[in-house]
Amino acid sequence: MNKIYFLSAILSILILSSCKKEAAPEMKPLEIAVTEVLQQDVRLESEFTGQTFGQSDIQINPRVDGIIESLNFKEGSVVTKGQLLYTIDPLPYQAKVNQAEGSLAEVEARLAKTKSDYDMMVPLAKMNAVSQRELIAAKSAYNASVASVSAAKASLQNARLELGYCRILAPITGLIGISKVRVGDYVRPGAASVLNTVSDLGDVRVRFTMSEQEYLRIFREISKNNSSLKGAGQSVSLTLSDGSMYPQTGKMSFADRQVDPTTGAMTFEAAFPNPDKLLRPGQYVKIGVVTDVRKDALVIPQRSVIEMQGIYQVYVLGDSSKVHMQIVKTGPSYKDGYVIEDGLKSGDKIAFGGTSLLKNGSVITPKITPWEPGQSQTAATK
Repeated sequence: MNKIYFLSAILSILILSSCKKEAAPEMKPLEIAVTEVLQQDVRLESEFTGQTFGQSDIQINPRVDGIIESLNFKEGSVVTKGQLLYTIDPLPYQAKVNQAEGSLAEVEARLAKTKSDYDMMVPLAKMNAVSQRELIAAKSAYNASVASVSAAKASLQNARLELGYCRILAPITGLIGISKVRVGDYVRPGAASVLNTVSDLGDVRVRFTMSEQEYLRIFREISKNNSSLKGAGQSVSLTLSDGSMYPQTGKMSFADRQVDPTTGAMTFEAAFPNPDKLLRPGQYVKIGVVTDVRKDALVIPQRSVIEMQGIYQVYVLGDSSKVHMQIVKTGPSYKDGYVIEDGLKSGDKIAFGGTSLLKNGSVITPKITPWEPGQSQTAATK
């Protein structure tokens, strides 16, 4: 019997030890990035779609008709003011100049004769050697010759101007585009006859439209004493079509005199420095204009927010490293964050990432992660 009890005791010990070995190990809490709710002044920007223009965009039009004889520039290159760009066949206009010079010489000769006749008549008329009628006729012939000379000189000047227009010069220093005509093409004056365009890209203008309601709201805000929006037009941002931020800051230049009655919008223009000539006319860009300033606003990362059926929630770190889900009221976006209008307070710690692994009441190992608005956007552009 003692042997039987002894064997049973040993068997029990073995079974218990094997059970202890098979017990599952205790799970460690998840390590979750946690960041603090920030409280800071926030300058909220509204985005508007705009189009770029050169500081000056000068169209080149012919002022006389004729056949293009030469192109004297490289397309897409920088040309200087006064540089010869196009020549139009000058022969017809040179012939007009020659004809006008001949006509002027003829009337000048006539003027010399009529002046001589009149000068001779004056003393004879005083001696009554010729009649007053003859004197008046001589004076009239002289005056007519003087007028003919003035007309001939004007015709010659006009002919020389037309001959000069056969040489088309660059009106400004800037970047010239692709020529719309080639050697041998016939051109004529007119607004529709554009040979090329030269753009000054020292500064670039961006035109965009703003709704009448937004304009009225901003105008009323700026009109207040000590408005936080005063001077906001001195710092305008620009986003290129590939999503990258343009490194230069622009300034508001002007607003149109009226609201477009067909669209209910007002046109504005901002100017941006263009030292690297990155901006070209015709680009579509996004303009960021500060339209609201909020003092001591609460800001959190957008990636911390969980949205379900229009309800926005975040995981807030509480006592004993437990997280609980908190419903929040989000305001406008600010860079890569949200302005929070209700549900959080300054200094609260919220889950920065890994929210899909959490549930209400989860115990975590918090990993404090500093965050600043625009941090991810800055990293993406580097």
